[in-house]
Amino acid sequence: MQTRITEILGIEKPIIQGAMARIADASLAGAVSAAGGLGIIACGGQRPEWVEEQVAKARAITDKPIGANVMLMDKRAPEIAELLTRLHVDVITTGAGSPSAYMDMWKEAGIKVVPVVASPAQAKRMERAGADAVVAEGTESGGHVGELATMALVPATCEAVSIPVIAAGGIADGRGIVAAFALGAEGVQCGTRFLTVEECCIADAYKQRVLDAKVSDTIVTGRDSGHPVRSLKNKFSRTAKQLERDLEKNGEEIERMFLGALRRAVEGDVDDGDMMSGQIAGVVHERKTAREVIDEMISEAEALGALDLTAMAAANAARTRQI
Repeated sequence: MQTRITEILGIEKPIIQGAMARIADASLAGAVSAAGGLGIIACGGQRPEWVEEQVAKARAITDKPIGANVMLMDKRAPEIAELLTRLHVDVITTGAGSPSAYMDMWKEAGIKVVPVVASPAQAKRMERAGADAVVAEGTESGGHVGELATMALVPATCEAVSIPVIAAGGIADGRGIVAAFALGAEGVQCGTRFLTVEECCIADAYKQRVLDAKVSDTIVTGRDSGHPVRSLKNKFSRTAKQLERDLEKNGEEIERMFLGALRRAVEGDVDDGDMMSGQIAGVVHERKTAREVIDEMISEAEALGALDLTAMAAANAARTRQI
């Protein structure tokens, strides 16, 4: 499957793995890239030494393009931005701010730049700044989220810019790819779908919670404080939601709660850890390898894409999956 995204990023399949903080390391990114997608190493909150080590490990797994994500609010962002330039990673995705300060440096190094945006207005600013593409991420996604849903955000963003748009938020299979392409996207980004693959570093207990989840089993905390995060419902997230009813009184306690919460979840504490996950966890039911997930997504998308609307509706009525 060839699109402008595969051409620009030098990949075989238009599937990008989301930069999940504390989760997206060399093992996951290398496996996704080796399977023909684009693996992304999440650099937010990490030391430069760790980032350099992970890039080297990913390159030992595959000679295909590898990406990295820069969280622009991170105090180490300038240092990480320069390090990734020296390492000549193939693609940099960005979040939580504008990459304008680094754009010339990255472009001169031949690095493709793909910011994550939550609105068409942000996408237009990124296009003017020189971005090669944007990821339009809907509020269905896991982790830090915006307000707009994927179904509205993606077509509006496609109308706002001429560079390719990658859809994210609520995509985990070939049906999601076809839907995203119908909305105007030329690629997809998935995070939650890769939480349960064999190459993902999170504890088995966290993976099982994702597999057991229903689409209604996520909750967004932090909206009132301006830092909304979507996670699976558990003791931690319900307590945080309760405390947020009085931010003035409970602000310091909430801050202490979130300190190290994602790390606790990654290590297997499914009660007092912050298990970030998107709503699409409700349709993720199996543990597979990254390659199996990517191949299955593309196979189903191509089979669905070959149907006219009448045939697709008939398959839908029969609840027939094209896999």
